[in-house]
Amino acid sequence: MLSFIALALLAHASPIECQNLLKHKLNIIILAGQSNMAGRGGVANETSTGIGTWDGVVPPQCQPNPSIFRLSADLAWVKAREPIHADIDARKTDGVGPGMSFANAVLTKDPNFGVVGLVPCAVGGTTISQWQKGEFLYEQLVKRAEMAQQSGGVYRAMLWYQGEADTVNEEDVELYKGRLKTFFDDLRSDLHAPLLPIFQHQERDLILRK
Repeated sequence: MLSFIALALLAHASPIECQNLLKHKLNIIILAGQSNMAGRGGVANETSTGIGTWDGVVPPQCQPNPSIFRLSADLAWVKAREPIHADIDARKTDGVGPGMSFANAVLTKDPNFGVVGLVPCAVGGTTISQWQKGEFLYEQLVKRAEMAQQSGGVYRAMLWYQGEADTVNEEDVELYKGRLKTFFDDLRSDLHAPLLPIFQHQERDLILRK
C-alpha cells in the first residue's frame, strides 16, 4: 500500500499576468501518468466513430485561478485552464483531470504562499516501462521539469496516476512495484530533489508499496 508523503506547500497570491510571472517564485507541481491524469472527465466516445468528445463542463473546483499557470507543450507559461493536457496528450481527447482541483485545493487551504506552476506530462495508454529513464516520456518529463525550475521555480510535488495499462498480463503486474520504485528514484536523482513528495493514485488491480 502506498504511503503518501506529507505535503506542506503553496498558497494564494494576487492576480499575476503571464508576462510578469518570472518576478515570482513558482511552486512547481508535476503531473504525470496516463489517461486519468491527462484528464478524461466529461469525455464520451461517439459510438459510431469511437472518437471522444469533451462536454466542456468544468466543475467549480477545477475553475481557472489567477495564481495557477501551466507549462505548455512549447515550454511557455500560460494561464491554466481545463483541459490541462490538451497540447501534451494531443492524440487523445482530453477533459477534466486532477491537476487543477489539486492546485485549487492547496491554494484554498493555505492562502499566503505564491504562484502554482503546473507541469503537465501525462499521456494516455502508457505503461510504466515507457516512463523508465532513457525512454522518451521520462526524458520529456525531466526536460519540462528542469525548464520550469529554470523559470525561477521550486519543486513542490509530483502527482502520479498510472497503472491500468500494466494490468493486462501477470508479468507486468509482478514487475510493476520494482519499475515504479526505479522511476521514482531516478526522477528524484535527476531533478536533484531527493525529498520530492510524490502523490500516487493506486490502481485497484495492482498491489503497490512506496
